Amino acid sequence: MNNYFATVSRGLEEVAADELRRIGAGDVRPEFTGVHFRGDQKLLYKANLWTRTTFRILKPIARVKSFNGDELYRSIQKIDWSEYLDPDMTLAVTCTGKNKLLNHTHFTALQIKNAITDWQKVRGGKRSSVDTDKPDLQINAHIDEKHCIISLDSSGSSLHRRGYRPAIGAAPMKETLAAALLDMAEWTPDLAFLDPMCGSGTLPIEATLKALNVAPGLYRDFGFQTWLDYDRNLWQSLLKEAEAQQKHDLEIPIIGSDRDLQVIKQAFVNAESSGLEDYVQFARRELEDVEAPADHGVLICNPPYGVRLGTEAELGELYKLLGDIFKQRFKGWTAYVLTGSMKLSKQVGLRTSKRIKLYNGAIPCTLLKYEMY
Repeated sequence: MNNYFATVSRGLEEVAADELRRIGAGDVRPEFTGVHFRGDQKLLYKANLWTRTTFRILKPIARVKSFNGDELYRSIQKIDWSEYLDPDMTLAVTCTGKNKLLNHTHFTALQIKNAITDWQKVRGGKRSSVDTDKPDLQINAHIDEKHCIISLDSSGSSLHRRGYRPAIGAAPMKETLAAALLDMAEWTPDLAFLDPMCGSGTLPIEATLKALNVAPGLYRDFGFQTWLDYDRNLWQSLLKEAEAQQKHDLEIPIIGSDRDLQVIKQAFVNAESSGLEDYVQFARRELEDVEAPADHGVLICNPPYGVRLGTEAELGELYKLLGDIFKQRFKGWTAYVLTGSMKLSKQVGLRTSKRIKLYNGAIPCTLLKYEMY
């Protein structure tokens, strides 16, 4: 059994922890912007393939002293890098965190890279080259006061990049946040789903992927596939298992609409790219014309709140219109509004049954729940 660490967006730690437990992770312990867990190599692969709310799955290999650059260099050279890296492999080092004497992440990453390649040179003369775009081994270093946690990044590119979104609108929601909102809203595939302000379609597409049980990592590559201990047979068996578990029918409508024709066109492109064009519905529709597509269901929307789009002064009427539509046309539904402005949220004019604090990137937000009886 190995120790692993999943990085997540602030406020989504518990959601990600529950997701990891569902795929069989042990000793799951959420902390600020991350989740510690334990498992074998199979679980590492499954975490990359199946988790919808995590950014990266890291495999810590050492916790070394790093009071300053020289001490960090010496500490890194005490690791047997032949276990993880051949000279013919490329590498890249990323760094987070800082202390008083290691306060520049680029310098820290360079110091670690130099220590590793110098270690290789002493033992054989040939050193790995750096490839910051697609390295064979991506190393993550995190400075924690006087120590540095060295981890191997098993994910490669961030897991929110599912590979289906070539078209992106203004201020797009990350796929990981969309998946987390579906969990927080307790949406299940037997309930109709609607996003009346869907932009380029992230929420409806994530709902469709979940409803059809499509593994979010099914159509992309991962960092662990170039590791020395990569088990290709194990990975292929997990892919076949995931494909066999997919569903091919939806019993409920999943709909996204938006007033902007251009972003609806983007949503169509994204649905086609994900192979979901026959399952998810997109339409250009003014908000005031939105109707409930079923007797009951879940509505989630992420209206502008004056940070990246619009201003608070001009958005008040939009929030009031949302409240009126919820009240008049969505009886039997549960509606959720993600907003970064509590001032604007008051314009909805309805009593919330729940408020959940979370972050959209660096923006503090609240997910507001409205039960429409």
